[in-house]
This record gives sequence, C-alpha cells and structure tokens, in this order.
Amino acid sequence: MAEIKKPLHVENEKNVVTQVQDYWSKYGKQTTYALTFIVLLLAGYFGYKYMIKEPNEKKALEAMYQAEQYYKMDSARLALQGDNLNPGFLRIMSKYSGTRAANLASFYAGSAYMKLGDFNNAIKYLKDFSTPVLQVQARAHGLLGDAYSELGRKEEAVAEYRKAGTIFEKDELISPEYLFRAGNIYESLGKKNEAIEMYQLIKDKYPASQRGYDIDRYLARLGNTR
Repeated sequence: MAEIKKPLHVENEKNVVTQVQDYWSKYGKQTTYALTFIVLLLAGYFGYKYMIKEPNEKKALEAMYQAEQYYKMDSARLALQGDNLNPGFLRIMSKYSGTRAANLASFYAGSAYMKLGDFNNAIKYLKDFSTPVLQVQARAHGLLGDAYSELGRKEEAVAEYRKAGTIFEKDELISPEYLFRAGNIYESLGKKNEAIEMYQLIKDKYPASQRGYDIDRYLARLGNTR
C-alpha cells in the first residue's frame, strides 16, 4: 500500500510547533521573567507619568501664579520667598523639582536676584535654567552676562553676551544690544579684533536697530571703516 504523504504545509506547521515547544522548555522561565519585567516597567512608566508627573506639573503651575504676580509688581523678595499662603520661586523649585514650572522658576529666581543686586545667586539659578524657546534662552544668557559683568568677571560675561546675541538672530531688539555689550567688554579687555567682530555683526545684521544707527562710530574708533 502506497505511503500517504502529508501536505508540505502540515509538516512545516508541525516543525514550527516543535521548535516553539523546544524553545519554551529551555527558556520559558527566563522569557516569563523578561516579559514580566517589561510589563512592570511599562506600568511604572505610565503610572509615574499619569499619577505623579502630570499632577505635579499642574500643582506647580498653579503654585507659580502668585509668585509671578509678585515678580510683575517688582516685589522681588516676595516672589522669591512667598508669603504665609503662597510659595515663592525658591520653594517651588524645591517642592516640584523636575517639573517645567520648577525650571521656569529658576529663570524667575535668577532675574529676581538680579533686581536685588545678589549677583552670585542670580548666576546660580540662571545657570540651572534651560529652554528650547530661543528668545527666552537668549534673555537668560544676557542676564548671566550682566551678573558676571557686575562681578567683574569679564571673560565669563562676554561669553554669555555672545551667546545671547547670536542664539536667536531674528530678534532685532535684544540681539544687537547683547552683541554691543560683548563688543564693549572686548574693548575693555584689549581684544580689538573680537570687538570689531561684534560691532560688524550689528552693522551687517541689524543696521536699522538702535545700536545699528551709530555703530559706524565704534568701528571707526577701532580703525575699521569697511
């Protein structure tokens, strides 16, 4: 009697099942552990995001409101320290560390300390701040430049002014101003070529700005009449 051959796809399926069974008998325990770990990891991530991180972000933003009002009123100390009912920027940074609000509070705190003439603390908090919003980041670099300049730390000041003047070139108000301050400090350091570079940027990029109107005078003083 002729041997009845099974269809090829049936044999292939049988081989696949056998391979799976063999794999599971050898590595089933490790695979279960790995899958359990991944599930726990995902559960932890989403639990942290939706049960801790996002509620904290909301609370931090709500806490910022009164501190921002004090800042706008030029009540720098109240903005920093808060009052009996509302936290200030310092408390917000501590309590809601890692949130976007706490990061923004660093910028406000640095700016508030600048108003109080406490330049070391201004530097401390402004250095902790970062944002992808280039116009705001430029302002932070500019304030750092001002703080370093007030402390006589000219090399650090000019580095920050250069960043402030070049990070967001579309801003025709603050960019030429910070380039001008960088040029002034380079002059005071005896770095003529670097000063000319800053002033020339103003002439080339921002001729219609307030600083651009009389920048030729500063270039001529340095012997550059291009």
